[in-house]
Amino acid sequence: MTDDSGFTIGILLFEDVEELDMAGPFEVFGVALKSVPNGKLVTVSESGESLRCFNGLRVLPDYDFSDCPPLDMILVPGGMGTRTQVSNPKLIEWLADISSQCTWVTSVCTGSLLLSAAGQTEGRRITTHWAFAETLRELYPNTTVIENARYVCDENLVTAAGVSAGIDMSLWLVGQIWSIDLAQTTQRMMEYDPKPPYSLDS
Repeated sequence: MTDDSGFTIGILLFEDVEELDMAGPFEVFGVALKSVPNGKLVTVSESGESLRCFNGLRVLPDYDFSDCPPLDMILVPGGMGTRTQVSNPKLIEWLADISSQCTWVTSVCTGSLLLSAAGQTEGRRITTHWAFAETLRELYPNTTVIENARYVCDENLVTAAGVSAGIDMSLWLVGQIWSIDLAQTTQRMMEYDPKPPYSLDS
């Protein structure tokens, strides 16, 4: 268990970020941190200005790269915006720098593309959205991409598959950083007990 004093979680935002990739973990950590003294949850983007997510939701980040506070965890969501941001040297350089300072480095969906570009997945085991797994293997042959896993932990690097898997990963992290009891309490408070109405087994 990590000392819970002053633990700060940052979620990276950018144009065309997938909403649930960031909002799912935001909900998990937001609920959990209500029981953590001095815990903080912040959002950060390159400019700090309002941006539009992939499905149209507008969000206003708390910080830009220049004034973001020290982070204990960075979470990188995915979405179509990752395809553009992977060629953004300012974002990739910031991500490489902040990741080197964090206790936990995490991503959801194609956020793993940005972590890979920032040099965080070399020789490591990760996962990503099933539809992007082969592409990521081709781009980063020294990274082992695991399919059919909701999330994968390789030391301090934790990556989740697509969209809703970020909630599972975040609950697991709450259990690792603080306690399983807090993770279970958070899960119950969120009424998170997935029972999809339509089976994919056919």
